[in-house]
Amino acid sequence: MTHPILPATARRLGAALLLGTAAALTLSACAPLVVGGAVAGSALVATDRRTSGAQLEDQGIELRGANRVREQLGERGSININSYNRQVLLTGEVPTEQDKAQVEKIVAGVDNVVSVVNELAVQGSSSFTQRSSDTLLTGQVKAVLVDARDLYSNAFKVTTRRGTVYLMGRVTQREADRATEIIRNVSGVQRVVRLLEIISEAELARMLPQPAPEQKVEPAAK
Repeated sequence: MTHPILPATARRLGAALLLGTAAALTLSACAPLVVGGAVAGSALVATDRRTSGAQLEDQGIELRGANRVREQLGERGSININSYNRQVLLTGEVPTEQDKAQVEKIVAGVDNVVSVVNELAVQGSSSFTQRSSDTLLTGQVKAVLVDARDLYSNAFKVTTRRGTVYLMGRVTQREADRATEIIRNVSGVQRVVRLLEIISEAELARMLPQPAPEQKVEPAAK
């Protein structure tokens, strides 16, 4: 059973796909190595469960890692670098096992990196059609997370490669299980890999905005 795409979801998905397609076209014209940082802005900072400092560090890790890998490997392979709370996810394709190990070593040596999850496949680079399909799938996954009223969609960072959806973020066990359940029902998803930092419900409650205290209104003097 696939998760239905509702009209409101379709509008959000359309916007996401326009951005994703533009990014894919730009990347295909320049270089196959890409980074996964989202656009920085006040809205993202306000809803992201990382500190603003951690978000900036993650962006720096992605950029520095991409530059160093490109210097060493040139145009060999098609590599994605995503960092969340200093944990780095490597996805994509490289020609040899030596290249796979080399990319991991390079990225692990970037300042502030705590750990590296190496999901690089040793095979030929994916086609433009496959990468476009992954971009579409990422948009669909983000759309259904937005529609889930019991989840905060911005708590998740979504990456897709060859039909495998990778989830990063700081979430409760309930949120992790609920998101996995929803995503597995999206048509085209082959599997879901969770690289999530699990927090307690109490910790989540402390992160959420607290309602403003009610102000007492004094009666007007007669």
